[in-house]
Amino acid sequence: MPTEGRNRTLIALALLAVYIIWGSTYLGIKFAIEGFPPLIMNGIRFVAAGALLYVWARHRGRAHPTARQWRNAAAIGAILLIGGVGLVSVAEDLGVGSGLAASLIAVMPLWGAVIAGLWGDWPRGMEWAGLAVGLCGVMLLSREGDFSTTTTGLVLMIISPILWAFGSIWSTKLDLPRGAMATAAEMLTGGAALLVVGWIGGERVTEMPGPGAWLALLYLITIGSFVAYGSYMFLLEHTRPAVSTSYAYVNPVVAVILGITLGAEVVSGWTFGGLPLVLMGVGLVGLAQRRAAPTQGAAAGPTKDPS
Repeated sequence: MPTEGRNRTLIALALLAVYIIWGSTYLGIKFAIEGFPPLIMNGIRFVAAGALLYVWARHRGRAHPTARQWRNAAAIGAILLIGGVGLVSVAEDLGVGSGLAASLIAVMPLWGAVIAGLWGDWPRGMEWAGLAVGLCGVMLLSREGDFSTTTTGLVLMIISPILWAFGSIWSTKLDLPRGAMATAAEMLTGGAALLVVGWIGGERVTEMPGPGAWLALLYLITIGSFVAYGSYMFLLEHTRPAVSTSYAYVNPVVAVILGITLGAEVVSGWTFGGLPLVLMGVGLVGLAQRRAAPTQGAAAGPTKDPS
């Protein structure tokens, strides 16, 4: 069936985007906050990316969101971008290493499974197995990379994936715009909320950021937000929670690889033990997704146009 084949291709590409790109954003955030305050930086990042996506969606003929849809998008945007992304940036600014940040975020699929279950959509047996195997792999990978931390930063990194998981699952239950317009509305409203919270919290750009911070911010706006966040919203609409949140297991792998290549970190045997387990866990979740394909529409909620 052509439509089914097209959706499978788009799902595979979206997974590849969030697997690789979001694994790199932890290092991108670390570079960007060398010149920008964390909440202000992310506010700029998401307002700019949201504006670009809004213009693109309108060009594709998408309708303006209704007042109710703007309110819903603002609620989801605030939870995801302040609670999820913003707290991670603050934690890294407080000294949490990018490797530890990615590894602590890796528990998010388990939180997502529990929260989805409270709405009546518990993971299936093979999905539970994949989540457990993937988490074991991440625990081994946690022995690698930049894992410095502070107490406050650690607390923020524990809260962040809970809020991100709740916002992700709740977004599938609300009246939101279709396709890319939903992502644009969430980034615009959530980004604006980040700017307000950052300003109230006393964040200011006191001197001109260096070229490295600007380049990192540009990467986060275009690739990290415009491409990856849009891909994640598509996955939430078209796959089960265990699949859409499985990126959190792969991100530490990418973070460790970047730490090795760009940060001159040394690899030990933990990487060679953890990486196969992560891949096995993702594979089990993916296999469960394929087996559930005939009933996917009922399990994952209403299917929306990915454009």
